[in-house]
Amino acid sequence: MNVVDQSLTIRLPRADRSLETFRPRAPRDFPERAAGPMNRVAFSAAHVVADPLREADPWLDCAIDWDRTIAYREHLWDLGLGVAEAMDTAQRGMGLDWPTSLDLITRSVAAAKARGGALVFSGAGTDHLDLAAVKSVDEVIAAYETQFEAIEKVGGRIILMCSRALARVAAGPDDYVRVYDRLLTGAREPVIIHWLGDMFDPALAGYWGTRELAVAMDTAVAIINAHAAKVDGVKISLLDKDREIAMRRRLAPGVRMYTGDDFNYAELIAGDDKGYSDALLGIFDAIAPAASAALVSLARGHEATFHDILSPTVPLSRHIFRAPTRFYKTGVVFMAYLNGWQDHFTMVGGQESARSTLHLAELFRLADAAGLLRDPALAVRRMRHVLATRGVEG
Repeated sequence: MNVVDQSLTIRLPRADRSLETFRPRAPRDFPERAAGPMNRVAFSAAHVVADPLREADPWLDCAIDWDRTIAYREHLWDLGLGVAEAMDTAQRGMGLDWPTSLDLITRSVAAAKARGGALVFSGAGTDHLDLAAVKSVDEVIAAYETQFEAIEKVGGRIILMCSRALARVAAGPDDYVRVYDRLLTGAREPVIIHWLGDMFDPALAGYWGTRELAVAMDTAVAIINAHAAKVDGVKISLLDKDREIAMRRRLAPGVRMYTGDDFNYAELIAGDDKGYSDALLGIFDAIAPAASAALVSLARGHEATFHDILSPTVPLSRHIFRAPTRFYKTGVVFMAYLNGWQDHFTMVGGQESARSTLHLAELFRLADAAGLLRDPALAVRRMRHVLATRGVEG
């Protein structure tokens, strides 16, 4: 890539407290709309845009800029991606409460229908429960059914999210079998099951009734395959490609594996001689133009181009999702800010403060290396603004 402008420089901080003079490159020329069909089903879990001008307490209240939030979903649909709505990327359980989630789902489903049926599935969980007050599995089932009913009422499809309440009260694998059997039997349409690892949410440790991942997988696979007609697919978010591949090969015919591995997605989507993963990824929010171009290339049989596009995005993704992984949303929103999809770096729950200045500086470098700063001059101006608020003269 060529240097954009020799005078367009910024001073980025380093770990040794020095400042590096940095010149961004020209961005890669990714199309703004999908350039053709894809042979993988690909969802982006989508972030929400906070409203910084609403009178609210950021740590307590959930103020959303609805126009910008839905506009970003339109952008993802333009690129041929589906939207996984009201998931952890939207700060579900980290600032986004259930009433606001349902409002978001309702608006997103309506926007998808207005486009003639754009792809959107939405997260159903139990996050309206008071965790400290939950005592029984029956309460968990009732909570799930409340959210299922609400989402189905507005015409939405379901992503069956993990439940902190279930992880808290379940006595063992049999309780998970009971809950998922009830929910899958009652679902109107096939759902996507999401297995979110405790690196994303520590409250989910021991999900499926055990901390032994091999045993947990046995339970999950048994539930899924027993209800294959009601399961569109499963998203596994363990950041462990070998476990994903092993589980993928055990799924009943017709049940998709949606990779949730933000470290190894390129090779998992490309697949091997025994199969491949579709995608439901938070990182696709941040790298959507590259993801779209890569997936179209893969569908055309150009696997080398697919890897040429996605390989430079992997270091960026690994950085955004580095431990503590649950704070990855900060990097996703920062990318949207740098690229002009929102006018501010403010997040629901005040989560813009969850990553360090050095983390954001390295994100800037890696986004540039991947060709993902679509307007380098704008990105430099915005990076300078953020650095200035943190005491760095960029």
